[in-house]
Amino acid sequence: MHPVDFFMGLMSTDIGIDLGTANTLVCLPGRGVVLSEPTVVAVRPGTNKVLLGGKAVGNTAKAMLEKAPDTISVIRPLKHGVIADFDITEALLKYFIQKVHKRKWGLRPRLIIAIPSGITAVERRAVVNSSERAGAREVYLVSEPKAAAIGIGLPISEPVAHMIVDIGGGTTEVAVLSLGDIFTHVSLRVAGDEMDEAIVHYVRNNYNMDIGYRTAENIKLEIGSAYPMEEEVTMDIKGRVTISGLPRATVMSSEEVREALRGPVEHIANAVKTVLERTVPELASDLLEYGMVMVGGGSLLRGLDKFLAEETGMAVRIAEDPLTAVARGTGILLENLDIYKDVLQNEEVEV
Repeated sequence: MHPVDFFMGLMSTDIGIDLGTANTLVCLPGRGVVLSEPTVVAVRPGTNKVLLGGKAVGNTAKAMLEKAPDTISVIRPLKHGVIADFDITEALLKYFIQKVHKRKWGLRPRLIIAIPSGITAVERRAVVNSSERAGAREVYLVSEPKAAAIGIGLPISEPVAHMIVDIGGGTTEVAVLSLGDIFTHVSLRVAGDEMDEAIVHYVRNNYNMDIGYRTAENIKLEIGSAYPMEEEVTMDIKGRVTISGLPRATVMSSEEVREALRGPVEHIANAVKTVLERTVPELASDLLEYGMVMVGGGSLLRGLDKFLAEETGMAVRIAEDPLTAVARGTGILLENLDIYKDVLQNEEVEV
């Protein structure tokens, strides 16, 4: 390592990042999650120049989503958990690194980045390259199910099976872990974004009305469910008539939203069943005892835990603070790199 890089590294705090399709969370050793913002960047069309002096990232950029004129491009640089736009991802990472350090100069931190377990070697390399160009001196990758399990305190190094269901914005990760590694897993590109899309299609097909994805997300959060609710509710929604293009308001019920979400929810349930079918009997018996743990924003969909329990016959619980589980795991890994070296061994990409 160059002496200047070594010196700058001493001045930089190592960072754990949950680089998600919908949201990015940053964790610092000993401090926990210090930043959580949407994975969105606003730039000038045809350029990589981030607006507002490089600050049109995260919450600022999301406020522009689906509302920006042609002179502004609002980009989500990750799709289904993988990088779709390298330059914009680099700008995003650089912004978050500088924001948590509160300065722009002398930054050469080590990064641990959580990624979907199903991405290819080429996609993994893309994450490393973007991170290095953003200023990292050293990059480790860890699969999201491992990071989540560590973040919620599961003893994954023991010869006991634990099951993680991580439902994010772009991917759903279902994994069985034992002895510090993933025994079997399914990485499904059906998650929160597909739920929003399903609501958009349902409204268009049943109400002849177009709504935006942000509106669909609000509908999901406000009245969405995967299992019958004790008291069904309704919500006023606003959009545009498909044929005339005129504004229109209507009322949508929670039963309708549940019907709209049935496809993505059943896909997730089938992924869980597939992982269970691939699990050997000895580990399956552990799962019967310990059940499965849900993390990620999608785990907060009302009744999804009940739906999966009914479909699989297993106990299902939602982790405490499921939105930050993966990010917290990266922070714990940074604090205990020597202890978890074996966990990272198969995850690191050779530079």
